[in-house]
Amino acid sequence: MIVMDDMTDIAARFDWRRDHLGREGGTLPPYAAIVADFEWNLPAGFNIAAACADDWGAIDPARVALIEDRGDDAAPIETSFEELATRSRRLAAGLQSLGITRGDRVAIVLPQCVEAALAHLAVYRLGAIAVPLAQRFGPEALGFRLAAAGCRLAVVDDSVLETLAAIETPLADMSTLVVADRGSAFLGAPQAPAGFHQISFATVEAHGPIEPPCVQTTPDDPAMIIFTSGTTGAPKGALHGHRVLIGHLPGMRFFHEGFPHSGDRLWTPSDWAWAGGLLNALLPSLYYGVPVVFTRARFIAEEALAMMARRRVRNAFLPATALRMMKAAATPERLAALSLRTIGSAGESLPAATYEWARQAFDAPVNEFYGQTECNMVLGSAAGAGASKPGRIGPAAPGHKVAILKADGMLAAPGEAGTIAVKSPDPVMFLGYWQNEAATDAKFAGDWLLTGDQGVADATGSIAFLGRDDDIITSAGYRIGPSEVEDCLLRHPAVKLAAVVGKPDPVRTEIVKAYVVAMDGHVADEALGREIAAFVRARLSVHEYPREIAFVDEMPMTTSGKIIRRHFRTLAAEEAQQMRSATVARPPQR
Repeated sequence: MIVMDDMTDIAARFDWRRDHLGREGGTLPPYAAIVADFEWNLPAGFNIAAACADDWGAIDPARVALIEDRGDDAAPIETSFEELATRSRRLAAGLQSLGITRGDRVAIVLPQCVEAALAHLAVYRLGAIAVPLAQRFGPEALGFRLAAAGCRLAVVDDSVLETLAAIETPLADMSTLVVADRGSAFLGAPQAPAGFHQISFATVEAHGPIEPPCVQTTPDDPAMIIFTSGTTGAPKGALHGHRVLIGHLPGMRFFHEGFPHSGDRLWTPSDWAWAGGLLNALLPSLYYGVPVVFTRARFIAEEALAMMARRRVRNAFLPATALRMMKAAATPERLAALSLRTIGSAGESLPAATYEWARQAFDAPVNEFYGQTECNMVLGSAAGAGASKPGRIGPAAPGHKVAILKADGMLAAPGEAGTIAVKSPDPVMFLGYWQNEAATDAKFAGDWLLTGDQGVADATGSIAFLGRDDDIITSAGYRIGPSEVEDCLLRHPAVKLAAVVGKPDPVRTEIVKAYVVAMDGHVADEALGREIAAFVRARLSVHEYPREIAFVDEMPMTTSGKIIRRHFRTLAAEEAQQMRSATVARPPQR
């Protein structure tokens, strides 16, 4: 019987064979052998901070945990596991002195940086609940999430202070900001918005005593709230327990071909504020003692390739959009300098052409995987285990049961389309939506969590993704709910009605496109479209605003008064096809 050990014995805690997915540096067994005898055996006590920092800090203090790349001419800054453990204890003591205690929600609005990792670990130590949020959010998007989670305190980059100052949503529960001052927000010292007490990150961290190192938590105790993309209505906060990290471990080892091997180093351009960056990269890597490379530079394909070579990145989590951008920037010299061992890709469908190019260009397996904020890393491929088929995400990851359900709730036959569903209980599955029991209940059909995505399985259980039965938009690796964008559009005085859909795009998978009915008295022209797009960008996010706006005379509606978005999805798809046809038909320029 294959068991995930209970991790109470520290020596066994670091035995790479403990989950039986292959020895360190070895190859994976066949997929059927891995899953046939797999059994979960969760410990009675488990805390993410102890698992990701303290254990390694005690056993191998000098082991490198984080590597910050600062460009060609600057030496990297390395953070050891001992430093990670000690500094996060001090930060936890400082947060405790500010009144943070078990169950309190703490927002973390930081880029990839040491402070972000420390903030997560400190919050988990206290038994509090981390609420990671992207610093790119505008005031409406950020304010909604802070209020919905009832955050008591926020740890923020100073670049976020201007956004916080523009929030109109009442934040009755929150009064304190812990600010990582990088001089990026204002000329001169950044100032807290009115009504908030500001204290520097360094001051909180230097507060004092570093004991006790961790409160006692169980796998089911709440650890984090990660907001969904708002596919139906407002975004919902998916509450996860400390067990969510354990739930990701077999998938992490599977998709990265027996992870970790000696010398492995992982990097992702995905923000650690998202489930992809946090749970597909940062926390599992720290758990396994694998250094995580990060950079504060924005993603530019040429620079990303150079950085991966410079820092000897062996494992990468790259959404399909990043791979497509790298394809355009790749040269034989840049590719020859790389030392990649594995590539994982998720967040959007990986086209066959991109998959084939990446596999050959990087000379490494490209393993796709699938999940949702509520239940992540449940499907995927692993070439080394013989579980990889072109055009298919893959079978269920070890430890998870995934099926295709028909509309009547019955299991679909091989080749029959239906909804991708995940069987509960499952360690990686969320505890529920924060303060939204009705939405939690609606997510399930009996013991099955319904993803809302459509798929079809073959006779071996390998699943192909067909599409979404909701209106979610996948753009450059981000999952974007149209409702939040539409709500923001409707706040513009010139917008009477709005429908937001994804328009197929060769680089980003989809772009956000808005169809708008203008208010009487406004000229529906390109200038107004640019004004409306800028309005949304300033209030939501640079990845959520509509890159195209089309004005229409009326909206197709259902009898209950809902906009029929599928009409516009079809229209957008036809527009994209016409653009592709025009590009093909256009004669070459001389």
